[in-house]
Amino acid sequence: MADRKNEGALAAAYAAKRPEEVAALYDRWSDTYDADMSAAGYRHPTICLALLARHLPLGAAPLLDAGAGTGLIGEWLKIAGYPQVEALDISAGMLAKAERKGVYSALHCLALGGPLPFADNAYAGIISAGVFTSGHVGAEGLDELIRICRPGGIIVLTVKNTLWDAGFAARIADLEAKGVVTRAEETSPYVSMPGEADTVPSRGLVLRVN
Repeated sequence: MADRKNEGALAAAYAAKRPEEVAALYDRWSDTYDADMSAAGYRHPTICLALLARHLPLGAAPLLDAGAGTGLIGEWLKIAGYPQVEALDISAGMLAKAERKGVYSALHCLALGGPLPFADNAYAGIISAGVFTSGHVGAEGLDELIRICRPGGIIVLTVKNTLWDAGFAARIADLEAKGVVTRAEETSPYVSMPGEADTVPSRGLVLRVN
């Protein structure tokens, strides 16, 4: 089981109410985040990478890691054959750690959930692990990700069950009914951090933009 310091950081992250609160929390956590999440058995990056590779050809570019944190997925994307990935995160401290890994072509300190300063159809694919969860981003963050992803492009995200049952599933169904996206894949619910007590399950979701 992960240590109590890690449990406290996670609880605070899930309880956050305002974007600036989330940013400050992750700034403070950035020095130990990688080690803490490793101890917790953090699964989201691995699952998202597998889903992306199954639905987006190797070499597709550019990609956006939306909620990149310290760059856990960015390292693996480069190894797996995606050469041009940009990072977006609300925390400048986390992005500073990501920058040192040298795997991102650009870094953007921005919050999801509102307008993003990117052109329509800017990205071939978007990956967002652990972002659509308690205290972070809800279904309101979907529209901008869809707007900046190219037609035929892929959005891979994880969704905590509490959000899924509180309107996220209905929002996805509505987008499908309107022909905006196609649900290419949805995983069974899984525990994202088996090293943490009482973790609410999440699911992985792959959306193809129409």
